[in-house]
Amino acid sequence: MNLRRWLTPGIGVKRWLLVLFLGLLVLAVAVAHVLRQLGNAQPPGSIGAALVDVLTLQFLPFGLRGLVIGVLGLALVVSGAAGVIRSVTDPLREPGAVEPLVETLYQRRFRARGPRIVAIGGGTGLSTLLRGLKDHTSNLTAIVTVADDGGSSGALRQELGIPPVGDIRNCVVALADAESLMSRLLQYRFPGGRRLPDGPVETEPGGLGGHAVGNLLLAALTAIEDGDFEEGVRQLNRVLAVRGQVLPASPTPITLSASTVDGRTIVGQSNVMRTPGIERVWISPADVAASGDALRAIAEAELLVIGPGSLYTSLLPSLLIPAIGGAVAAAPGLRVYVCNVATQRGETEGFDLSDHVEALERGAGRALVDVVLANDDLDLAPRPDGAPPPVTLRWPPNVVPAPRLVLDAVVSRAEPHHHDPERLATALLRTLEHDAGSVRRDAAARTA
Repeated sequence: MNLRRWLTPGIGVKRWLLVLFLGLLVLAVAVAHVLRQLGNAQPPGSIGAALVDVLTLQFLPFGLRGLVIGVLGLALVVSGAAGVIRSVTDPLREPGAVEPLVETLYQRRFRARGPRIVAIGGGTGLSTLLRGLKDHTSNLTAIVTVADDGGSSGALRQELGIPPVGDIRNCVVALADAESLMSRLLQYRFPGGRRLPDGPVETEPGGLGGHAVGNLLLAALTAIEDGDFEEGVRQLNRVLAVRGQVLPASPTPITLSASTVDGRTIVGQSNVMRTPGIERVWISPADVAASGDALRAIAEAELLVIGPGSLYTSLLPSLLIPAIGGAVAAAPGLRVYVCNVATQRGETEGFDLSDHVEALERGAGRALVDVVLANDDLDLAPRPDGAPPPVTLRWPPNVVPAPRLVLDAVVSRAEPHHHDPERLATALLRTLEHDAGSVRRDAAARTA
């Protein structure tokens, strides 16, 4: 079974086994030629002639000789190949691994040929998306907002001056091969912190209480790299061997502010997320530099996914970085906005699908998406008491040009206010396959 798996398409082994077989065949022809020459050179009836007759199976009928030699050779080749594969791969197999190494290699080859996908966002929505996509491609880049100012991330940002690390940590966990183990390690919080009613953990000033191990690890890597936050994140990707890469939208922390319809000004991402009636959001510094790696990934992406995630506090902060917004507007790949399956208390209370799209493009100040993907299964599972209602499907939005709408059942059965990772990934890949031709035409028009 193991040997047959090595011969399945996609491993990249069969071509070299064929070269090996052809080499053995040529060698066998050479040996047969030598034996024939030796046989012709020996006097009839001599010991040498008898030995050559035995080696060439002259005592068997002519038709049977090739069959016996062929079966014997095939058995030796199969046995030798299996032994070589076992001898080489057994020491490389990780202790405790359930899958054979050949299955791991096959999956890695399959993912390496997957589409180039960039996902922009933050929070739970982005890590959910990555968790589904990582089984389909390793050419995956997560561009994470750096506007968070609450909990452990906010404390490290204030004490060390580094961008917030919590969302980056969550994305690294989602892309890790050993996700369960990495989650237990990187998400572990030292005792002593206090969880606030709306979710963030309040840390102890000057202590470890409330800090997540992953946040401290990234802060340490940044310090090791002489304060270079981007390089610290690169090293974290390498150390944890994630599928794809996680990048900050900017190497500089940004501050998110918002104005409301009743004239108030709200400062700080943790405050904006709890505020209803948002009219406009902006970042400071307004001319903050974007991550160079992020800009390159956007330019090379076949599929660019915005969301899911908090509209004003996870998606727009990255898109408001001038270089990021410009790169997305000019991106040659298919640009898809994944709308949340449920509204959020505060920033999107009462929003329907069109409200989300209008707020996204109005906030970004430009047309950014080709396709909007929304959940159309609004009654898949009972919603717990007090849970935010689902996003209703009013369409089209008041934007020009209006994006194409794709509806699919992408909500989680277990958590009806979140997406299902695998359903969401499948819907996005199906959308990419459907729109591949039009994407190339639209990209040519955008760059003309």
